[in-house]
Amino acid sequence: MHASLSPDALRSTFESQEESEPHALPVHSHHILDLTEVPYMDSAGLGLIVSHYVRCQSTGVRLVVAGVNPRVLQLFEMTKVDKFFRGSLE
Repeated sequence: MHASLSPDALRSTFESQEESEPHALPVHSHHILDLTEVPYMDSAGLGLIVSHYVRCQSTGVRLVVAGVNPRVLQLFEMTKVDKFFRGSLE
């Protein structure tokens, strides 16, 4: 759904809190972030995911990451972000 969003639009999607906002995420108990089409991630992308994870934790939403390729998984492991997603990365 968000594969064609720019980093700023993706940040807006993550930060939207009201469903009436243009890119707002629906209010659910789980958010699934599908990274199947993501061949590479830099520190900005990692920062967006960590920020969204923290926001989800504060609102009781479980963030699940799916479709992580080996290169992105290696980044998650090197930065210890993989511990946030245990169970969804296996």
